[in-house]
Amino acid sequence: MYAAGKTNALRGRLKAANLLQYVDNFRVEHSRRHDLRDGRRELGQFFTPIPVAQQMARFAGPLEGKVSLLDPGAGAGMLSAAVVAQILQAYPRTVNEIEVVAYEVDPRVGAYMRSTLNMCASVCESHGVAFNSTIHFTDFVLAACDYAHSRYKYDVAILNPPYRKIASASAQSRLLKKHGLPHNNLYAAFMMLAAILLKSGGKLVSISPRSFCNGPYFLRFRRALLAQMAISDIHLYHSRKEAFGADAVLQENIILGAVKSRKLAPVNVQSSKGPADEDVVVQSLEADELVDLRDRNLLIRVPIDGHGRKISRIIGGLEHVLHDLDVEVSTGRVVAFRARKLLRAPHAVDSVPLLLPANSVNGKIAWPLERQRKPAAIASNGQSATLLVPNARYVLVKRFSSKEQRRRLSAAVLEPRTLKFDKIGIENHLNYMHRRGAGLPVDLAQGLAAYLNSSIADQYFRLFSGHTQVNASDLRIMKYPCQDTLEALGRRVGEVFPDLAQIDRLVAKALGMDPEVTPSSRAAKIDQALSILSALDGPRQQQNQRSALTLLALAGIKPGDGWSRASAPLRGITEMMEFFATHYGVTYKPNTRETLRRQTVHQLWQMGLVVPNPDEPTRPVNSPKYCYQLAPDFLELLQSFEDDSWSDSLSLFRLRAGDRLTALEGRKRRMRMLPVTLPDGSEVRLTEGGQNRLIKQIAEEFCPRFARDGEILYIGDAGTKLGELQIRRLSALGITLDPHGKAPDLIVHVKESNWLLLIEAVTSHGPIDQKRHNELQQLFSSSSAGLVFVTAFATRQDMSKHLKEISWETEVWIAESPDHLIHFDGKRFLGPY
Repeated sequence: MYAAGKTNALRGRLKAANLLQYVDNFRVEHSRRHDLRDGRRELGQFFTPIPVAQQMARFAGPLEGKVSLLDPGAGAGMLSAAVVAQILQAYPRTVNEIEVVAYEVDPRVGAYMRSTLNMCASVCESHGVAFNSTIHFTDFVLAACDYAHSRYKYDVAILNPPYRKIASASAQSRLLKKHGLPHNNLYAAFMMLAAILLKSGGKLVSISPRSFCNGPYFLRFRRALLAQMAISDIHLYHSRKEAFGADAVLQENIILGAVKSRKLAPVNVQSSKGPADEDVVVQSLEADELVDLRDRNLLIRVPIDGHGRKISRIIGGLEHVLHDLDVEVSTGRVVAFRARKLLRAPHAVDSVPLLLPANSVNGKIAWPLERQRKPAAIASNGQSATLLVPNARYVLVKRFSSKEQRRRLSAAVLEPRTLKFDKIGIENHLNYMHRRGAGLPVDLAQGLAAYLNSSIADQYFRLFSGHTQVNASDLRIMKYPCQDTLEALGRRVGEVFPDLAQIDRLVAKALGMDPEVTPSSRAAKIDQALSILSALDGPRQQQNQRSALTLLALAGIKPGDGWSRASAPLRGITEMMEFFATHYGVTYKPNTRETLRRQTVHQLWQMGLVVPNPDEPTRPVNSPKYCYQLAPDFLELLQSFEDDSWSDSLSLFRLRAGDRLTALEGRKRRMRMLPVTLPDGSEVRLTEGGQNRLIKQIAEEFCPRFARDGEILYIGDAGTKLGELQIRRLSALGITLDPHGKAPDLIVHVKESNWLLLIEAVTSHGPIDQKRHNELQQLFSSSSAGLVFVTAFATRQDMSKHLKEISWETEVWIAESPDHLIHFDGKRFLGPY
C-alpha cells in the first residue's frame, strides 16, 4: 500500500485543463515498454484514452462536499485524474475535498500511479481543494470480497475493468462464489464489487464490452446489478475498433452510468462512432424502455436513434418467443475441424449434403454451389450418425457476420424436396429452427425467415446485441409475432423471397408499422443522398451521414418519398436538425449545430449547391432567421435522380456548373506553386501554403544532411501524385500505398543502410505520437527496409507545444536548427527498430 499526500513537485505548473495530457504520457510510455504480449493481455489491461476518460468523468457528477472516489484497476490513474479535472472545472465551488482510493495489481505501473496522484494533489491545492489518496497494490477482487461488508463506502466508483474470463479454479472465483456474486468474467466482477462498495446514492461509471447486455452468460450479473443500481447514463461507441484502437481491441464498448438507488428515472442515452466523433446522437429513454424488469431475461436494450426506440417499443411489446410457437433452435452439429476425416466433395459416394453459411442464398438454401471451396458433403456412416439430422424443412440462421456487414440476422428456408437425401449435415456456423427435431410447416417457416430477414427484426436484435455472433440463445429470447401472423406473412412472401425493401413492407404491415419508415427505407435514402454527393465530387470529409441528412432536409425528402418530390424549403440549421430527428430519428447533441454549419452547409454553399438567405440576401450572419435553400438548378437535378435521364442530367449539370463543384479543391490548384529541389537535383512543385513550406525545407535541408544519397519516394501533397518510378521503388520494398490511406508526409529510402525514413511535417497536425507510431508500423509492416520515424518542426517553439506527445524511439528535426537531430530514447541513434 502507498499513501500519497500533497506534493510541491509540480505546484504552479499544471492546470486542470492539461492534467490529462501529462497523465497520458504514462500510458504511452508503459505501452512502449510493455506491449500486449508482455503480460498486459493476460491481465486484461487496456488503458483508457483521454476522450473516453473525459466522457466517463462527466457521468460522475454532480458532486459536492467531500468526494470519496474508488478507482479499481487504476493503471496509470487516468480515470482518477479525469474525475479530479472534471470536479475542478465543473464543480469548483461545491467540492472542498477529494479522496482517491485506487487498486492496481500490476506493480509495473506503480510509479506512474504515484506521479498521477501527486499531480492531482498539486492541481487541487492550486484550486483550494483538499486532496489525499491511497494506492493498494493488490488484487481488487480478493480485497473487495474481504471488504464487501465494510462500513467504508464511496461516492463515486469509476473503472475501466480488465477484460478476461475468471478461471473456475482461481481464488477470485472461489471468493466470488462464497459471497454469491457473479464469477464468470472479471469485468463483471469488478463492476459488481464496485457497486457494493458505493454509498446509497453513489455513482458507478464504467466502460466495458457491451456483451453484458444480453445472453444467459451474464444474466446472473444483470440480476445482481439491477437489483441495487438504477441506470442513469449510457454512451455507446458503435465502432468496434475506435475506443481502444491503439490496443487493437475489437468490441462495441459501452460507458455505463448508474446510481445506487431503486428509484428509476429517465436514462440519458448517447451514441457515436467513437470518442473523436463530433456527431453524437442523444435521446432520453424511460427506464423501462432500457430494461423491462418484468422480462425474465432482463435484456438491456440500447436504441441509438428515435426509430430504434420505436422498433424497441413495437417488437418489445410482442408476447411470443420461440417456445410459445412450439419451435426450437439448435446449433449445427458438424464442427469442421473435428470432423475433418468425414468431409467429402459434393456427390461423393456414401455422402450427404453438408450445409454451410454460403449455401444460404436470398432466403433459400442452395446446394451444391458452383466453385464452392470448402467441402460441401459429409460421409454417411456409423462415425457420422450422431452428426446428421433428418432432411426436413428448417429455418437456418447464420451464426456469424462480418463486423462491417449491415445485417446481423440472415435466415433461409431449407425445402427438403430440393435435396434428394434422407439425412443432411448442418455445419456449426449455422443455427436451425425445427419442431422437436422434425421440420416446420411451410407457411410458418417462410414467415419466420421473412421476419428474421427484415431490417426491423435486425435492428431490434442490435438493440441488445453488440457482437457479430448470433447464438441460439439470442434467437430463443427474440420476440416474435404470433403463429397466425407469421403464417399469414409466409403466405404473402411465398417461396420466391422478395428483396429487402419488399420484405420490410410486408413485415411492417404485419406489425402495424408505417411501411415507409422502415430501417431499410431510411438507410436507402441516406445511401442515395451520399451517392449524389459522391457523383458531384463532394469532399471526402463531407461524405457522411450528417451531410446526407442535410441534403435530405434541404430537399424535404422523407424516407418514403421519391426524389421527384424534392422541393426547396427555406431551412435554418436548427430546422434541419429538427427534420433529422422527426423523419430519420437522428437527434444530435445541441452543440452539433456549429459542426453542421461549418463542416457541411458551408461546403455545400461554396460548391454552389445551396444559397444563403435567398429571401433576404442582406440578412446579418447572427440573425436567428438566417437560412439556406437549394440552388434552383441543383433542385432540378435532384428531381431527376430516379429517372432514366439522371446520367444525362448529371453530365449537363456538371458542365454548366463549371468551377462551382471544384471550388473547395480548385482553390488549392489555383494557388501559386512552390518549387522544391530534391536531393537528386530534380524538381517538383507543391501547392503553397499549409505545411508544404516545411516539406520543402525537409527535402532541401534535412535530406542532404541526414539522408545523404536518399531517394524521396513519396511527398504527400494534394497537388502531386506518385510517379510510376516511385510506385515501382515502393513495390520493390514490399510496400503498396493506399492513395486514401494515412501515409506520412515524406518517405525517403536510404539505400546504403536500407532504411526507410517516415517523416511527418508538423504545422497544424500533431507529431508522431504513440498512436501514429503504431499506425505507421502497421502501414509499413511489409517493408523490407528498416523503419525510422522522424517528426519535423519549423521552430523550437513549435516543438515545445507538442513535446509531451512525441513517441519514444523517434527522431525530431527542427528547421531553424537544421544541423542537429534530437533522439527520443531507444537502443541506437537514428536507426530502425
